[in-house]
Amino acid sequence: MPKKKQPEGSRHPANNPNVMGLRAAVVEQPITDTLETNYMPYAMSVIVSRAIPEIDGFKPSHRKLLYTMYKMGLLTGARTKSANIVGQTMRLNPHGDAAIYDTMVRLSKGYGALLTPFVDSKGNFGKSYSRDMSWAAPRYTEAKLSAICGEIFKDIDSDTVDFVDNYDNTMKEPALLPTTFPNILVSANSGIAVGMASQFCGFNLKEVCDTAVAYLKNPDCDLTETLLAPDFPTGGELIFDTDAIRDIYNTGRGSVRVRAKYRYVKDQNLLEIYEIPYSTTVEAILDKVAELIKAGKAKEISDMRDETDLSGLKLAIDLKRGVDPDKLMAKLYKLTPLEDAFACNFNVLIAGSPKVLGIRQILEEWTAWRTDSVKRRIFFVLGKKKEKLHLLKGLKRILLDIDKAIRIIRETEEEAEVIPNLMIGFGIDQIQAEYVAEIKL
Repeated sequence: MPKKKQPEGSRHPANNPNVMGLRAAVVEQPITDTLETNYMPYAMSVIVSRAIPEIDGFKPSHRKLLYTMYKMGLLTGARTKSANIVGQTMRLNPHGDAAIYDTMVRLSKGYGALLTPFVDSKGNFGKSYSRDMSWAAPRYTEAKLSAICGEIFKDIDSDTVDFVDNYDNTMKEPALLPTTFPNILVSANSGIAVGMASQFCGFNLKEVCDTAVAYLKNPDCDLTETLLAPDFPTGGELIFDTDAIRDIYNTGRGSVRVRAKYRYVKDQNLLEIYEIPYSTTVEAILDKVAELIKAGKAKEISDMRDETDLSGLKLAIDLKRGVDPDKLMAKLYKLTPLEDAFACNFNVLIAGSPKVLGIRQILEEWTAWRTDSVKRRIFFVLGKKKEKLHLLKGLKRILLDIDKAIRIIRETEEEAEVIPNLMIGFGIDQIQAEYVAEIKL
């Protein structure tokens, strides 16, 4: 009998178990290797070079922008157009002008996302508490560095920090900024990396400095005596929970609850909300209240509108007759983002490795880093003084017999021989001789 013809489909490699086993051996391993080869460097790049702040409290994008503004003379000079700053920053930051301007907006005084803003802005920079209020284009706004940046860049030219090449190796930029205070605890910061995230709440600048001083005097001090609680630029009332605060201080993880502040205007029978939680926006609150009114769960409200103007944030809620404003607000706290939680995750890069640290550990790392910066500054200044002293010692020998020095210079026929002859005549080295030769006798 003739051999039965094999079905067409069975000849396909996918239907042949032997071929499949071979393919599994050949294909699956390279896929895994490729993922590890391509994914891990990208993940580390995002963690180290973009999303997670370092011990100075800045991400690379913040640092590149502020350093560019410093080199442009915007610490003491007048404001310049934001477009000019963005263009100059592209020499250090290759991620595009839109990303650079977004960074500037968040650091600005006008946007209001930081307790101590680093950019003194002029013009429309939007508002952190608004989701839909867009900021003006960079050609319309102006900026300079805030006065606090004097403490950010203090002694940066005295070898206090390392400098590295920029992305195309054409200039140098600081690896860290020599902040004279624990900015990592002052500036609110958030970032999402690959497989991890970071979320820092801000603390009051004075409280942070007092805590740093107390820690330097006694590393075992009670941090809650000087660092009372997180502080938010949008205001609001923090619902204080001692255990939650201590949890955050000890582990670097936890959450705090913040609720809006309001006042009742009796003659107009309305509520004015003038401070909201940092983690929400005006639009999110209005949308949620509108949903409640539509669902019949907020029948006490006749109308709600946004009356925010140049004087600050204000949400007005018109009440129906006979409504208890305090009971209504208690209800809105439960059902809307007028009361919200802020989650803390103090993930910071230490020597290139991400670590979740408590407040005491952060102060320990910052103190060690800052001590090293101060030592480097002292050695730099000492080196400059030693160089100057060395030159003055050579000058001293010349001044003891100035006539001899003049005679050597006049009698030397070739200019190139002046320095060697001074070295021989007075027993000084080349650096001292060059210094003397440059002086007008």
